[in-house]
Amino acid sequence: MPSSSPLPTYRQAVALPLSASAVESRPSGRRPVVHGKFVEWDDRRQLVRGVTYGPFCPDAAGEEYHSPEIVARDFSMMSRAGVNAVRTYTVPPRWLLDLADEHRLKLMIGIPWEQHVAFLDSRAVARRIERRVSQAVESLAGHPAILCYAIGNEIPSSVARWHGGAPLSHFLERLWRACRREDPLGLVTYANYPSTEYVSLPFLDFISFNVYLETQQKLEAYIARLHNIAGDRPLVISELGLDALRNGADQQARVIDWQVRSTFASGCAGTFVFSWTDEWFRGGQEITDWQFGLTSREREPRIALGRLASSFNEIPFPPQIEWPLVSVVVCTYNGSRTLRDALGRIARLNYPNFETIVVDDGSTDESAQIAREFDVRLIQTTNRGLSAARNTGCKAARGEIVAYLDDDAYPDPYWLQFIASGFMQSDHVGIGGPNIPPPDDGLRADCVAHAPGGPMHVLITDTVAEHLPGCNMAFRKSALEAIGGFDEQFCVAGDDVDVCWRLQARGWTLGFVPGAMVWHHRRGTLLSYWKQQKNYGRAEAILERKWPEKYNALGHATWTGRLYGKGLLWSIASTRHRIYHGSWGSALFQSVYNTGPGGLASLPATPEWYLMILTLGALAGWGIVWTPLLWFAPLLGLLVAINLVQSAFAAKSAFPGPWFARSLLIRRFVTMMLHLAQPVARLIGRLGSGLTPWRRRGVAAFSLPYPRRRQLWVQQWRAPETELVAIETSLRSAEAVVLRGGDFDNWDLEVRGGLFGSVRLRTMVEEHGDGKQMFRLRCWPVVARAPAFLLLLLILVWDAAAFAGEWITWAVVGAFVLALGSLLLRELGLAMAAVLHATAGWNRERGRR
Repeated sequence: MPSSSPLPTYRQAVALPLSASAVESRPSGRRPVVHGKFVEWDDRRQLVRGVTYGPFCPDAAGEEYHSPEIVARDFSMMSRAGVNAVRTYTVPPRWLLDLADEHRLKLMIGIPWEQHVAFLDSRAVARRIERRVSQAVESLAGHPAILCYAIGNEIPSSVARWHGGAPLSHFLERLWRACRREDPLGLVTYANYPSTEYVSLPFLDFISFNVYLETQQKLEAYIARLHNIAGDRPLVISELGLDALRNGADQQARVIDWQVRSTFASGCAGTFVFSWTDEWFRGGQEITDWQFGLTSREREPRIALGRLASSFNEIPFPPQIEWPLVSVVVCTYNGSRTLRDALGRIARLNYPNFETIVVDDGSTDESAQIAREFDVRLIQTTNRGLSAARNTGCKAARGEIVAYLDDDAYPDPYWLQFIASGFMQSDHVGIGGPNIPPPDDGLRADCVAHAPGGPMHVLITDTVAEHLPGCNMAFRKSALEAIGGFDEQFCVAGDDVDVCWRLQARGWTLGFVPGAMVWHHRRGTLLSYWKQQKNYGRAEAILERKWPEKYNALGHATWTGRLYGKGLLWSIASTRHRIYHGSWGSALFQSVYNTGPGGLASLPATPEWYLMILTLGALAGWGIVWTPLLWFAPLLGLLVAINLVQSAFAAKSAFPGPWFARSLLIRRFVTMMLHLAQPVARLIGRLGSGLTPWRRRGVAAFSLPYPRRRQLWVQQWRAPETELVAIETSLRSAEAVVLRGGDFDNWDLEVRGGLFGSVRLRTMVEEHGDGKQMFRLRCWPVVARAPAFLLLLLILVWDAAAFAGEWITWAVVGAFVLALGSLLLRELGLAMAAVLHATAGWNRERGRR
């Protein structure tokens, strides 16, 4: 509740002592830079605690910002309230920037232009806007008081819808490049709002959104969505607030207090409260029917200003929280290159109640000696693998929360606060956050960071995760103990995927907290990246054997949620999405809904794509013997071209800018090569560990694959779901790969025989009264479309070779037809045998025919 003591006057407020946060994080003249999910200046992370300022009515001389004396008093009052950033909506004079620098304030400088008209319909208007942005940045470039340039503010939704999201994004990229030309070190953002949320702006230094939501639950839910739009970049709420005229000064103070606290507790890099004063000029006139100001027109402070000062002084979390004990476990094997840095950063965590445990898994380098330099518990074991090391750390942990950090990662200072807060505010058994590559790891590591196959999280919703990468994950110790810890067959990778699935199999959930950030070094050499991807391929093979129902016929994980991270090749060019505009564009929240890539769109990123290229290459090569096979050469060229084009687009998206910018060419070329090489490395690892398209699971029996029917008469009523579960259990006990039908399927269970064939099962129940039932089952074989098309194509080639009298080619192609046909028949027969075996056992258990 706000204090009942009288508030200071404007003159008295100028003389108020500085708040603790204002003193602690006073910015210097060094220019801001983006550092992960936050902004940094003065060589340390700064939380942007801002207010908006203006626009004001111009005086007779055209001056919008009054006199330097008035601005100086305003800035002095802001500084003493803990404000460290000010947002303007027009380009200020240099003297205002000088005053901001004197008062230790940074400015978000808005550059206004004709955003309320169809500006892209006229090339002259678009060029004029670009020139205006360039001139504005040129007039202020290099000033130490600049936080960033805002190249627009809330382009109306009707205008954005008129032009389309992609053209609007391209135009704003032009404005971004104009800023970069004039001020290469200046940060650039754009103040978006929910009505144009779908506009994708990957080139911006950080994401800004104006959000006015007056209930805490809705605000926190929407900020979680915005974090996932922002990805690895900082998220700044560029406007929030409440009108005191309609809601009252007390309610304004209460709402702004929780708005600010929720914003920072969610992991935002900063926020700007709208506005500093009620004085507001818009559309050529003074606005007098709103009172959003923290002060009146006469600069008399409202209750909200005092509450805001308290909020800014206690971010991201209040100091009086009783934090639980957290055990930070670092598992290392020959990690001396990065271990010292990791432990040094852990020692500087801003968390009052944690312990650090280092598990040295049989290292032969100086890892143990390095660990002894720090206040940690060192446990040395023989080399048993990553999962065994994680279990050792968990058993030794005294905390109720066990947080795992890789030896090549180091945490943000507030990492544990966000982790612990996530557990304290939910019933999740696991919490994780983003892992971001450090910006100074060098060119090769930078390219690897934008290559596929890196550690990434998978989200089911904006806050609920399906997978948390092992370099940044924390669990309730009781939950880990309940599932028996990590599976120790995962020696190098795959342990994090397995443990997440096992926890969720118990009905528990995992959470994602954007503020729980760690810096994770990517592989520094191309050879180490190649080895890593081969190991990931081997881990996939183990996971597929343990969780066959989680993988499709090709052997790829079928995630329920959406993958977030860099290097997702298909997200660059082929992710499908829909934009909810509402009827006639009337929706307030015009959101983008990503439906994910289709099978064909994602295929070029898979190892099997390269098997197709090799097969077509072999057929085209045989064209030397029989020239008609040379017709496969254009198809081979098409597949290779698709690979090259998609990889090139991925590299271009990783490093925005003109296509042939000299400063980016090497990075783009290396990244493109990594996109091409990664599936090959995975393919080698998968094939070497048995994860092949022709792998076999289940019973070794064979039964001719033709449709079958079964029926069972029972004297006592049973739920149909119970019978299906019994059949499914019997199939799984025989190690068959079983899938359940979905809401739109006309089948109940599917048993996969392999890549080419499966058998489906459908049931129905006849109710005969007095609890008597007749269960009927029908099973039939299903051939996958792609293999059937390939078999048909080979048969046509085979016939053509016979017709042409090319008997060598006929024999070779015939061998392929025979092999493929036998494989198809075998897979269908194995699946049918598994179904018949399970239903026979079900018959014996439940009754008689």
